[in-house]
Amino acid sequence: MNTDTNVYWHDHIVSRAQRESLNGHKGCVIWLTGLSAAGKSTIANILDCKLHQHRIHSVVLDGDNVRHGLNAGVQTLQQHHDEEFSQQFGLGFSATDREENIRRIGEVAKLFSEAGIIAITAFISPYRADRDRVRKKLLPGEFIEVFVDTPITICEARDPKGLYKKARAGELKGFTGIDAPYEFPLSPELVLLSGEKSPDILSYEVIAFLEHNSIIKATR
Repeated sequence: MNTDTNVYWHDHIVSRAQRESLNGHKGCVIWLTGLSAAGKSTIANILDCKLHQHRIHSVVLDGDNVRHGLNAGVQTLQQHHDEEFSQQFGLGFSATDREENIRRIGEVAKLFSEAGIIAITAFISPYRADRDRVRKKLLPGEFIEVFVDTPITICEARDPKGLYKKARAGELKGFTGIDAPYEFPLSPELVLLSGEKSPDILSYEVIAFLEHNSIIKATR
């Protein structure tokens, strides 16, 4: 039985505009993309903290955290005794699995944005087509692509998880920037020079963008 034919879209009584009015700001998706160890998660969390201090509703969707639940891998699902679903739904790091990883998180971010919340995502999201696919699902101006531009030499020097070292030694295959591609954004809304500025300063640059584009009110 094809259950897709029995699935219908249901409109909600409370509109997006009403939710945004209640929050006092617009919803949007701030999509941080860049190499591993570029500083995405650090910037995302500092930004989230600053927005919270100004009573702005936001949430961080972090690549590693999402891989523990919604987009868990086969081994993680097996550890939680979800043997039945592990092989079918567990996500690895192949190009196909990466695409599905971004598709799922794009849908979740969209739901937050529609609820008038600022969704901050921190994913490598190496493929341009995957990021563009998320953009097309959102309203004009709702998807804010932020390229965390950090030279790979700096990323390797940081290497908090030791992943670059493993990739260089051939112990980790398909690692972005080493033996798997990273497709740089062509026209991002914002570029953050993480190799030159502190995460604190960069978070203010994102806030300034949000203020300038009337997504949030002036915070200072």
